Amino acid sequence: MSEPVTVRILDREYTVGVSEAERDSLMAAARLLDARMRELRGGNKMVAADRLAVLTALNLAHELQQSRAGGHAQAGSDAFALLDAANRKLDALLA
Repeated sequence: MSEPVTVRILDREYTVGVSEAERDSLMAAARLLDARMRELRGGNKMVAADRLAVLTALNLAHELQQSRAGGHAQAGSDAFALLDAANRKLDALLA
């Protein structure tokens, strides 16, 4: 049975239907997404939320792909490099 759960990401609330068994996992995923979006945004509060969400999703998908390919140890350093590059691009675009 699905029940509504509210998560908060970048100071916005989203309600999602989820089973009781998946609730904790969803909450953890929301905290991870919020942290990654805040990290990517840095101090620049003017970044469009949709653009930030896409870049964050791309970074997370890249990490998942790397870990599935057996490069789990390498994925962590690659992810930080990817985040740094994306942050520099955002800063340049908004400068």
